[in-house]
Amino acid sequence: MYTKLGLFIGGKWIYEAKKGEDVLNPFDESVLGWLPHATEGDLNDAVKSSEKGFDEWRNTDPEVRSRVILKAADILSERISSISEVMTLEQGKPLAESAGEINQSIAILKFNGENAKLIKDEVVADRDNGLKTLIKPQPLGVCLCLTAWNFPIALVIRKIAPALAAGCSVIIKPSEETPGTAIEVIKIFQEAGLPKDVINLVFGVPHEISDYLLSRDEVKKVSFTGSVPVGKLLAKKSAESLKRCTLELGGHSPAIIAEDADIETTLDTLTGFKFRNSGQVCIAPSRFYVHENIYEQVKDGFLKRIKNITLGNGLNDGISMGPLSNSRRVDAMKDFIDDAVKNGSNIIYGGTRHQDKGYFWEPTLIENIHEGSKIMTQEIFGPILALFKFNDYDDVIEKANSLNYGLASYVYTTSEVLQEKMAKEIIAGGVSINTASPMHPEIPYGGIKESGIGYEGGIDAIYSFIHKKNINIV
Repeated sequence: MYTKLGLFIGGKWIYEAKKGEDVLNPFDESVLGWLPHATEGDLNDAVKSSEKGFDEWRNTDPEVRSRVILKAADILSERISSISEVMTLEQGKPLAESAGEINQSIAILKFNGENAKLIKDEVVADRDNGLKTLIKPQPLGVCLCLTAWNFPIALVIRKIAPALAAGCSVIIKPSEETPGTAIEVIKIFQEAGLPKDVINLVFGVPHEISDYLLSRDEVKKVSFTGSVPVGKLLAKKSAESLKRCTLELGGHSPAIIAEDADIETTLDTLTGFKFRNSGQVCIAPSRFYVHENIYEQVKDGFLKRIKNITLGNGLNDGISMGPLSNSRRVDAMKDFIDDAVKNGSNIIYGGTRHQDKGYFWEPTLIENIHEGSKIMTQEIFGPILALFKFNDYDDVIEKANSLNYGLASYVYTTSEVLQEKMAKEIIAGGVSINTASPMHPEIPYGGIKESGIGYEGGIDAIYSFIHKKNINIV
């Protein structure tokens, strides 16, 4: 059963509004529900409520904050099945992936809940002349959190949990295309005992929401997950009042397969990670550089595995890939393929929309990519696996570093010398060697170049919502 959609402002649910939009099921384009949009008055109420919530929450004992966050983790663990269904209905991913995302979110809540009670004054210097310096951590204030549709619960929790651990209040605007999952999260926090004004949930036309809220001095920080262009716009708007920013932006991740790689294990790892969530993952590998000595073997191995991917309704058993999340992604995939073919690329498998109804795109394998093709220069964010051939490791590192993206990267080799070289010379937020590990709760992760500012995950995420006040005492 799908969620009743609404706004949550000042501790009350708002289900009626003059403006709003339909939320569609990407599997068959049917209407799941109607989502109300916040008015300017609603947004003003959300700011006032969040100020009130901040005053209460920042003065709440860290042990209590910890218990609330950990209680939310417990409640969420009891609702994996029901929330998985909501997520699959509105986002499209198979139920197993939805459940996996929820389990990841539970781990994030537990990490932040445990660390919330550890935030305290720290003596950093005790000098011979009697001068003592300590750091007094203080929450920033009201924080605006903006999230994308590809991970409807993990992205929300990755922002809410560290903000609450730090003692901040939150106004969160998730994607209007996947609102139901976020609404279930807010319900859980209320059941867990979070004071009603500490979280406010709003939806609407994205730029109208961000323009208004970023114009308010009460908002002290923005945390955003989404595209590079939108991230740049938010950074410009935030700069007008010097609001702090954490920006987790796009990627175009290289995967380098050396001639000494364990081929079968590498193929299994990369196929699963590439087509997870229909390729709609910011850290997904998207440029596959394969050494010429093993190129044909790797190509055949990918083709064999891709042919075994089963598309369909994520609610059904045996489905390994669901639809894309919206019609824009289907149009983007067509644009990528048309451009690549025009520039001489060879489609090995797939390359077209799958069935007329629903936002399905066939898992696609393509080679002979021209350096100027859109697939080479723009974030793909879909189920297109692009193969490139190389024969020189210095050259492939240069190619891996050639774009303005710098989020994730992947290397497959048994050579320790080559592992060290790749780890040192690839410019990215992270380098995964012989694995494709997702972001872990205890590890800070952030992009460089145009892939982001700041870190999410780990204790760094909590401290991104905190001002370290310097206290000097004699």
